[in-house]
Amino acid sequence: MSRYPAYGYRALALLTLVVAALLGGLAWWWPNRPQLADMAMPGGKIASVSFAAFRDEQSPLNHHFPTEAQTEADLALIAPRVRAIRTYASSEGGFPIAPLAQKYGLGLWQGAWLGSNAATNERELKALIEAANRYPGTINRVIVGNEVLLRRDLPVEKLAEALDRVKAAVRQPVTYADVWEFWARNPQLARHVDIVTIHLLPYWEDEPANVEVALAHVKEAYARIKALFPDKPVAIGEVGWPSMGRWREDSAPSRVNQARFLRAVTAWAQSEGVDYNWIEAFDQRWKYKNEGTVGAAWGLWTTDRAEKFPLTGAVVEMPDWPRYAVAGGLLGLVLFGLTVWYFPAAMGVRLALLSMALGHALAFAWSGGVPYALDEYLGLALAGNLLGQAGLAALMLRWTGLRLSGLAVEPLRNGAQATRNLRAMLRLGLDWRRWRDFALDDLAFLFLWTAMALQAMLLFDPRYRDFPVPTFAVPLVVVLARWAMGGLPRGTGGWAELWAGGALAAMALISAVREHVVNLEAMTWTVCALLLAAPSLWRCLPVPATTRRAVQPAAEMGAAD
Repeated sequence: MSRYPAYGYRALALLTLVVAALLGGLAWWWPNRPQLADMAMPGGKIASVSFAAFRDEQSPLNHHFPTEAQTEADLALIAPRVRAIRTYASSEGGFPIAPLAQKYGLGLWQGAWLGSNAATNERELKALIEAANRYPGTINRVIVGNEVLLRRDLPVEKLAEALDRVKAAVRQPVTYADVWEFWARNPQLARHVDIVTIHLLPYWEDEPANVEVALAHVKEAYARIKALFPDKPVAIGEVGWPSMGRWREDSAPSRVNQARFLRAVTAWAQSEGVDYNWIEAFDQRWKYKNEGTVGAAWGLWTTDRAEKFPLTGAVVEMPDWPRYAVAGGLLGLVLFGLTVWYFPAAMGVRLALLSMALGHALAFAWSGGVPYALDEYLGLALAGNLLGQAGLAALMLRWTGLRLSGLAVEPLRNGAQATRNLRAMLRLGLDWRRWRDFALDDLAFLFLWTAMALQAMLLFDPRYRDFPVPTFAVPLVVVLARWAMGGLPRGTGGWAELWAGGALAAMALISAVREHVVNLEAMTWTVCALLLAAPSLWRCLPVPATTRRAVQPAAEMGAAD
């Protein structure tokens, strides 16, 4: 008998592989099809953008600031798109930004950063006053403090003193910038400013607004502040939308939503004569330490200075999606070919489907992980995760090759055994020569335990945490495929499976209720978490009595023979 399947069966397997590859490409294309082609961007430039020239390795948190050359290069890049910039500090960096802005024909909203440190505040105020008087033709307003009341860094009285001091020393209009609710709570501040500057960020509201209703919220809040201060000009100091990060209810960060919101806000502001500043020019990677992934994704340009989307025309969510689609298909072909090389008799439809699913799962894990590796620690975590997922995919294909070839597979292990092996590995006492006996089961259980731990963080500290679907792309394919092939039977689990799977499922359901059904990202993760947990819980169920009765006579017959 030939060790290879019949010709027709091989042809069907290859056809399945091609169809699966095409379906995988379609799955990449659908969320990345061009959108907003019919939503025009008003002519002209953006009125103003928040500007900071920090590169990936730079941060105000470690006092590593952009150089003058880097700042000028960034101003030259954005000048064709904007009319003015807003800064937040006056004494950082060691050089004035006003002459550079003047060189490129940009107006300047010059800011002073005020906090709880009196010495730093004094330095900022002196630098602000000096710059305003030295560059009156470029600096068209000064902003004394940013969200000081929101952060509770200063009492209202101290902030008012700083505003009065600057007003007496400069000729430009003086303002203070904060979330619009804090202006409503502290209307007395209006006596100390020439302009009321408010921040309108629907994504961060206590009741998040999706991008479709966000503009209505902006209009309503702006009108409320105008009515509250009828004798003062009102400017929007920050308005924007993030391109990446966790959903908050149905407030969804994405490039498409960022472009949609920018175009809508610009059209409204131009038609109504509203003074506004978009946050921000460039993604600021350092912000994720305070605000999570979403904090690093408000820019119109990425940290490597690539424009995220055109101001007019169609927008694509992931411009380089074809690369990942091709990579997923090629990986699927390679995985299929290597498995057939070692296990020719396994060639068939099931192996073709599994190989292509694992290939695209690996590509999805890569595409969904790299943008979130925002520092060296997250980069190391991503590298470890991708290596683990690749290893799990290889082990699953080995198990599948053995099973489909009719060869013996290693005995199924449980979570308690996996836990003991993990302890042995940490003590450097694990016998790696026996890897075939434990690698697949132990690695799969490690992923289950990790999912449970991340879900606990999402439950108890969720605000800045992302839903980790790409982190478990391969484990999800593996556990479902193995379960479907009968490799995870009832009665084979123990306390570890019950604990990890049960805790994961329970916490996922609680999180889903709290996140609300409109949060599609949270609901997607909930489904993934339940599917990861289900086979482990299935293994904890007792073997049905009918199965035991059918197995026992066969066992006795074997013993008699």
